[in-house]
Amino acid sequence: MTFCLDTVIIPPENDEPIKNAVILLHGYGGDGKDISMLTLNWRRFFKNTVFLCPNGHEKCQINPAGFQWFDLSQDDEEYILIQSLEAELVIKKFIHEVQKNYNLSKNEIVIGGFSQGCMMSINLGITSDEEFNCIVGFSGKIINKENLQTRIKNKSKILLIHGDQDEIVSPNYLLEAKDFFVRNKFDIQSKLIKNCGHNIPVEASSFALNYIKKNLKF
Repeated sequence: MTFCLDTVIIPPENDEPIKNAVILLHGYGGDGKDISMLTLNWRRFFKNTVFLCPNGHEKCQINPAGFQWFDLSQDDEEYILIQSLEAELVIKKFIHEVQKNYNLSKNEIVIGGFSQGCMMSINLGITSDEEFNCIVGFSGKIINKENLQTRIKNKSKILLIHGDQDEIVSPNYLLEAKDFFVRNKFDIQSKLIKNCGHNIPVEASSFALNYIKKNLKF
């Protein structure tokens, strides 16, 4: 099947039947190949899982070699919100295609991402009519808490990981997001990685791997 987004697809080893999917959304200016590096270690623990790492639907305004989920060239919160809502529609279509192609329900799908991809995963994850298996986000934030508050439709489990030295997306956003989810009675876990900037170190990858292993059924 051809998806609406160009996608790096990592199927299960040994042609195992697919029972789960992990969708990973890259950060601003990145691509599916970048975020797919996480699967090099992860895939051997999930014999029935397909990993899907789509490219953003737009070329990045600042880095044309990469992609974006929404434009960050304007420092305007309302503009960014509108852009992110448009991106949600595209990714929702992609997720529906994944469900149809692999005959999966949302509780058999993990959605996650890095930075801008984390932001989109949060929005998509908890505004869906059905719960995802879980949401895993690295170095992100809630794009607009007031807007998201009005659109919550489910209580998918969430793990958020952030570096304490992140110079791109402040680690304070991790605390804000955790407070938001605690107030809304979500099952939220968080991890602050010491001496870590805006990246996904081995410690963060391993922590996320163990979290997903506890939630996915095989």
